[in-house]
Amino acid sequence: MSKILWKSLLVTPAVLGAALAVSTPAIATEAQTSSESEALGAEVLAVEPEVSTLDLVELEPAVEPVAEVEVPVELAQVPVEQPAPVAAPANTMTTVDSLEQIMEYSSEGSDNSLNQVTSISQLSDVQPTDWAFQALQSLVERYGVIAGYPDGTYRGNRAMTRFEFAAGLNAALDRVNELIAAGLADAVSREDLATLQRLQEEFAAELATLRGRVDALEARTAELEANQFSTTTKLRGETIFNVAGVLDEDEAFDSQITFGYRVRLNFDTSFTGEDRLRTRFQVRNIENFDSDPIGFSFSGDSDGVFELDDLVYTFPLGERVEIAIAATGFAVDDFVASTISPLDSSGQGSLSDFGFPRQYAFNTGSGAGAGAIIQLTDNLSLDGGYVADDANSPDAGSGLFNGPYSAIGQLTWLSDAFDAAITYVHSYDPAFGSDNAAANTYGGQVNFRLIPGIEIGGGIAYTDIAGVPGDAESWSYQGTLAFPDLGGEGNLLGILAGVPTYTAVPGTDIETSFLVEGFYRYRLTDNISITPGVIWIEDPLGDDTDSTIIGALRTTFTF
Repeated sequence: MSKILWKSLLVTPAVLGAALAVSTPAIATEAQTSSESEALGAEVLAVEPEVSTLDLVELEPAVEPVAEVEVPVELAQVPVEQPAPVAAPANTMTTVDSLEQIMEYSSEGSDNSLNQVTSISQLSDVQPTDWAFQALQSLVERYGVIAGYPDGTYRGNRAMTRFEFAAGLNAALDRVNELIAAGLADAVSREDLATLQRLQEEFAAELATLRGRVDALEARTAELEANQFSTTTKLRGETIFNVAGVLDEDEAFDSQITFGYRVRLNFDTSFTGEDRLRTRFQVRNIENFDSDPIGFSFSGDSDGVFELDDLVYTFPLGERVEIAIAATGFAVDDFVASTISPLDSSGQGSLSDFGFPRQYAFNTGSGAGAGAIIQLTDNLSLDGGYVADDANSPDAGSGLFNGPYSAIGQLTWLSDAFDAAITYVHSYDPAFGSDNAAANTYGGQVNFRLIPGIEIGGGIAYTDIAGVPGDAESWSYQGTLAFPDLGGEGNLLGILAGVPTYTAVPGTDIETSFLVEGFYRYRLTDNISITPGVIWIEDPLGDDTDSTIIGALRTTFTF
């Protein structure tokens, strides 16, 4: 009888250990023991400490009957230090929260998180005839302590470390303690209690190591939480360094080599997870050359002082409407789903401002207002917005509705192969020349993705200015060619050509300028890119002046 008892005691913990070890680890409270082998009613032999993995092939269930073992009914009575009992959850399943601490010791599955399974049949790579299937079935259906991977696999075909085994053991201990704390001690068999006690003795060192590492992680997490900036706000920033110079030798224009910068700090706050309150601060000192009437897309000067550049709150209204309310810094193009042009980005797109479609450029500037993007279908949206330039002023001829303002309406089509937009902008500004001066701008923009890596597009804008002497009209058109990811992911070769905005007044004769730009954005890292480029402008001032060539090197840092 003693031999039978001895064999059953040797086999039983190995069976439970192998099943638990192939489960996904879950870190829990350390359980240490100092009990003697007499508590099991049989002599216990020491386990070799060099054993680091278990061979599932050698683990076969015992065929001899197991004698009844006299052990305490509750773990608390076993002469070992048990993990602190956890209050039983409403759901009787034990949820294992994360693989991160345990998968540190295994190269496979390091990026997976845990999903609890309620039946062994959910694990796809173990057959019902396998011994491993039967062992797991017993544990899962009796105690619910084994967790599977998100893809429904058991992964019992690989070796395990003693730390993985210890983590599985901790899961079993936690579950049994929950049952006991809930007054369900009768649900735990004496044989299982004896097995758990033996396993605690054999893996005491690993359990202690895991406990120490969990404590260290908890301390680091507490420090991060205590020093975090905000639980609702994220900081996103962009810094631009720009070196530029006029490459021709025309002394009629200022042509010194310049170095300037722009810094933007975006504080994005979300209260519901779907909304966003953006507060942007900006400082810059980049000036344009007098031979370039268009200028750089990132130019401007704030005299070295940070200014509030944007303050806007966007939120969804239902599933197909997005509302934007701006206190300052918004222009008409901020109320549309897209400007279509692949080169329209001051930090990552074209160097010249001509990459910004001209139908959005003829307006009263930025200010306060509101707008909406209404998603009519998955591809088609109706966009609209209203911006007042002097919304904060109570003076006559100012305010939200009596001062300079711009209103936009746009129909936008976005798809994988083709993007297009038809735009209308109405602007009023006494600065146009009279109290009733107004401008109506009509524009269209398209972009085709011919094949992966090649995009071709362009646009046209026409503005009719009324209320000025003789009235006036303005034209602009452009063509774009883009090669995204050329030479590497995140790179962009862009070519831009066309006629910048020119104004024609009846009875006057004006020459049109022509601009060509080529640039190549090379992404050094995920956060650093450099963009060299050349801009050629024919007759930049429209008065038969000589052409000019401008070279620039923009470096963009994002964080």
